[in-house]
Amino acid sequence: MKLLTFKKEERISAGVLMEDEHLVLDLSKAASLSGQDHFPGTLLECIQGGNPIIDEITKIKEWAINNPENAKETIYKVDEIELLAPIPRPLKNVFCIGKNYAEHAIEMGSKDDIPEHIMVFTKAPTTVIGHEQVIEAHESVTAELDYEGELAIIIGKTGRAISREDAMDYVFGYTIVNDVTARDLQKQHKQFFLGKSLDSTCPMGPWIVPAAFVENPSKLSIQTRVNGEVRQNSATDQLIFPLDEIISVLSSGMTLEPGDVIATGTPAGVGKGFKPPRYLKKGDTIEIEIEGIGTLKNTVGSTKPSN
Repeated sequence: MKLLTFKKEERISAGVLMEDEHLVLDLSKAASLSGQDHFPGTLLECIQGGNPIIDEITKIKEWAINNPENAKETIYKVDEIELLAPIPRPLKNVFCIGKNYAEHAIEMGSKDDIPEHIMVFTKAPTTVIGHEQVIEAHESVTAELDYEGELAIIIGKTGRAISREDAMDYVFGYTIVNDVTARDLQKQHKQFFLGKSLDSTCPMGPWIVPAAFVENPSKLSIQTRVNGEVRQNSATDQLIFPLDEIISVLSSGMTLEPGDVIATGTPAGVGKGFKPPRYLKKGDTIEIEIEGIGTLKNTVGSTKPSN
């Protein structure tokens, strides 16, 4: 199951991919026609409703499949809609885990840079854009724009002081994040926030796959390609701090809430890690593919992304 947010003729809706992944079902329209009242209007509201919403969505899909004539006005071709980020405007900053793959920590410095404790920083909500939307080059601000392909966790229920044993029960699903970074700003300011929070530097999507549909999130291949060239090629079993530990540590004294987004770290192969560095430029296309999730694609451009 792949849940998404899309725009059709200025209307923003929650959707689900049909079995033919060229088709999207408008969930609120289909719910109304199938007799389900009070279905959430946005994907964030679906997430806030918790895991039971998955059963409701399954029933709506089954109704659409079994009633094709009645459902046809609720189904669109993917090329007829605009995919937005699954959560176009998170309610909080996006949580990010730094240097969570040993080889990436080494390429950014040395073995001494492999962290003993989880490194956490955040990206502003205004950084978020969707699949195939434009990453601004920000040439007046940075000359060192870099990519970072990452698996992201979507939290599904409220929790604090969550144990590692219970942590995965708090996951609603998974998506892909490109933690685009202005390396020069990051260095100048001696911290990560400004260099990580330029507008459009958090591509997310193209959809969320609910946790029940991801067999082993701790063993997924992850690959980043720039203009078709493989730059990052690893798997989530290489994480220094695994998913359950990340959730437990973040929640140790801070409440996690439905819709919170946690980017879990990036493997080796970022632009800064090359000698000489290979930073992004206008016209570059970045594709991040994660096994069982999909492919997030964006191009660097000079114009602001549409919202």
